[in-house]
Amino acid sequence: MPMSSLLAAAPRETELAPSSRSAILMDADSGAILFEKNSHEKMPPASVTKVMTMLLIMEAIDTGKIKWTDKVRVSDRASSMGGSQIFLEPGEEMTVEEMLKGIALGSANDASVAMAEHLGGTEEGFVEMMNAKAKELGMNNTHFLNSNGLPVADHYTSAHDIAVMSRELLKHEEITKFTGIYQDHLRKDSEKPFWLVNTNKLVRFYQGLDGLKTGFTNEAKFCLSATAKRNNLRVIAVVMGEPDTKTRNAEVSGMLDYAFNQYTSVPFYKKGELIAKLDIEKGEPEQVEIRASRPISLLLKKGENARNIEKTIVWRELKTPLKKGEPLGKLQFKKQGNIILELDLISNTDIQQASLWDSFQKVMRNVLQLN
Repeated sequence: MPMSSLLAAAPRETELAPSSRSAILMDADSGAILFEKNSHEKMPPASVTKVMTMLLIMEAIDTGKIKWTDKVRVSDRASSMGGSQIFLEPGEEMTVEEMLKGIALGSANDASVAMAEHLGGTEEGFVEMMNAKAKELGMNNTHFLNSNGLPVADHYTSAHDIAVMSRELLKHEEITKFTGIYQDHLRKDSEKPFWLVNTNKLVRFYQGLDGLKTGFTNEAKFCLSATAKRNNLRVIAVVMGEPDTKTRNAEVSGMLDYAFNQYTSVPFYKKGELIAKLDIEKGEPEQVEIRASRPISLLLKKGENARNIEKTIVWRELKTPLKKGEPLGKLQFKKQGNIILELDLISNTDIQQASLWDSFQKVMRNVLQLN
C-alpha cells in the first residue's frame, strides 16, 4: 500500500533528534511521514539489520515454510560470530521460537546466522533474500551483506528504509510478543540457562513501546528503530548515528511524544470488514467482495474532524482473467479535495473469464428477474 504524503507541517530538523545523523518518524498504519532528517542518507545500520532478518523469519512462518517448533541446528560458522550472542555451540539445536527470542531480545549475531542458514541454505543465500525483499519494498538506499549487521564495507541502509521494513515487520502482529519482552530465559531447564535482557530498555520505561531493534558499532554509533502504540495510533521512530545510549533513548522518546501529542488515529475499517462489492462483467465469479486485510485507520491532527474526510473508490478498467492479489482499484481518503491516503483494493480470488454458458445463464437470470 503506497505511503501518503506529509499531513501537516513537520517540525524543523533541529527540533527533534538534534544529535542524530539521520532520523524519521512515521505512522505505522498509513506510512505518513511526520518528521524526517537526512532520512535517505546511506549509513551502516549495525544490528538494526536484524529487522529484515526477523521479517523474513516471520514471513516464512506465516507461509508455512517453517514452524515455531522446528529445530534449527547451529553450524560452526554461526557459533563463531562475535559481538552480541547467546553463545550457541556447534551442533546445538534450538527451536525457531527460541532463536527468534535470542535475536529480538539479545540481538544475537549467532542466532541470526543460524536462522539465515536454516532459511537460505547459506547466509549468502539468505542475504540474497534480504536484498530481494528490500527491492520489493522500494528500499532504494539499502544493500545488505550479512544477516546481523556486523561491520563490513558496503553494508548500508537509511532511516527511511529502516522505517519501511519496520512497518512491514509490524504487519506480523506476533513479532511484538518477542520485541516487547523486557527479560526472559533460554535453555531454562538445562545446565546452561541463559538470561536474556532486552537491549531496548525503552520497552520497560516508555508507555506503549514494544519494539523493535537497537544497534551499535563504532562506525554506525547508536541506532534504534522503535515502535509504540497508544489507543489506535502506532508510530515508528528511527534514529541513526546517535552519540550514546542515553541520548538515543531520550531523542526517540521525544519523537514519540511529539507524535502522540499532536496526532490521533481514527479507525475506518476493522480487519475483515467489507469495504466494497464489485460486479465483474463476463467474470467468474460475477462478483467479488473486497475486505480489509488489516485494520484501516487515518492519521489526523488532534482536534481535526473526521467527518470532513471523504472516501472514494476508483475502479480500474478490468479485463478477465484476473489473478488473486491483483489490484482492482483504489480506496482514496480526501480532505478538501486532496488525497491524503490511497490504498490498493486487492482481489482475494482468481477471476476467470466466464464461459458462453455462464454468460447465457446470467442473461436468463436477468430476464426472469425483470419478468
